[in-house]
Amino acid sequence: MLKRSPLAYLASNLISLIGVVLVTTASILWLLTLPTYWRGEAGTPYIGIVLFLLLPGVFLTGLLLIPLGIALNTWKRRKSGDQGPFLPQGGELRKLAIFVGLTTMVNLLMGSQFSYRAVTYMDRDAFCGRTCHTVMQPEYTAHSNSPHANVACTDCHIGPGATSFVKAKLTGTHQLFGVMFQTYPRPIPAPVETLHSAHVTCEQCHSPNRFTGEKLFIHTDFASDEQNGAATTVALLKVGGPSYKGGVGIHGAHVNGGAMQFITTDQRRQVIPQVTYTDASGKVIVFNSTDAKISPEELARGEHRDMDCMDCHNRPAHTFQVPERALDLAMSRGRISPKLPFIRKQAIEALRRNYQDRETGTREIAASIDKFYRTSYPRIYAADPASIKTTISTVQTLYQQNIFPEMKITWGTYPNNLGHTDYPGCFRCHDGNHTSADGRTISNDCATCHDLLAVSEKDPKILTDLGLNPTPPAPAKDATK
Repeated sequence: MLKRSPLAYLASNLISLIGVVLVTTASILWLLTLPTYWRGEAGTPYIGIVLFLLLPGVFLTGLLLIPLGIALNTWKRRKSGDQGPFLPQGGELRKLAIFVGLTTMVNLLMGSQFSYRAVTYMDRDAFCGRTCHTVMQPEYTAHSNSPHANVACTDCHIGPGATSFVKAKLTGTHQLFGVMFQTYPRPIPAPVETLHSAHVTCEQCHSPNRFTGEKLFIHTDFASDEQNGAATTVALLKVGGPSYKGGVGIHGAHVNGGAMQFITTDQRRQVIPQVTYTDASGKVIVFNSTDAKISPEELARGEHRDMDCMDCHNRPAHTFQVPERALDLAMSRGRISPKLPFIRKQAIEALRRNYQDRETGTREIAASIDKFYRTSYPRIYAADPASIKTTISTVQTLYQQNIFPEMKITWGTYPNNLGHTDYPGCFRCHDGNHTSADGRTISNDCATCHDLLAVSEKDPKILTDLGLNPTPPAPAKDATK
């Protein structure tokens, strides 16, 4: 009888042969890319998809085809009346058993590595933010420029435990089909309903029982005049927390005080017609907005929610700015020179224009600012080209970090509830119009949350006393003007 190798038995039909080829090909490629696996790296997210998702798929498909082909071939032979031996006999059978046992161990090792790397790769920020480039580019960009840039997306968006992992992957499959068939909304709504509570995400790093006390807040606004006049506001934010006096300050009232619930009637949680407060003694006080023109039925259909850290800190890792605040911050930090006449005015006008796409916007922002100084302030343009170039680059960056026409994201698309300068934020409840049946009102007194030490002053004395000097240099003069 002709002796055949164990591999020949496993590839004795076309289907099994294809399986052997796929397994062999995937195994060779796995060995070639082993250093990349060890580092857990890939040059681009698309190379990562090939290495960490498609290659394991080829490997597992091949493993399944080998026994499937053997089973189908055996069934066909029996159906045709072949009653001969279907397995090798004697020593050949032992060789086959040893071969199958050894290759099974190798396959389990490789399969576990494939599975592990596939899962860990899908948990990477680059996979979450760059694979579906157009869809997730806004949130990925905002995350990359946030204080939480080093916190993995999955740490907040998946949550702990196997149940959360499986649920996230099932949701991701649904989202994948949305991307494939272009059925996703533009802009993507903030997933406020599906976010995990701060208890299982934020509190893994941040402790709500930590006393923070008061924080010094300094903000400089610049005017849209030739001098870019600077005015600085200084305040002490009463962050507070638990203390020997009980809960004090903002965190003391909202986190360490009594329990709070509210009802919101819009998907973004910006309209809050009712707030319920239960104090430490168990007394319940209901505050209803006198401005809310909704029926009891609409109120009942609203979202009933226990107040959470995320209701104020709603965009801790994905903050989008408004142009005025973004420019003020960039000018305060010296990234945009306040010495350039009318720079704030010119930058705001350039940022506020509607552009067809990001490439057009980036190009025309540079052209408009460059033209203004070249024609209106030629001496400054000739004397300080580096400052103008740096300023243009910074304004372009602010645009690229906040505007995404393809996803219909512009200034103010995603409100930030921390504070009340650019969005209602605190004033969703602290508007002076939420009143209880016994005449109590949720206060909108400034001193409730902060002490104002200076308000829009040119040179606040308090900063001089503290040894701080926020005053920027005066704009340069152009002799041709």
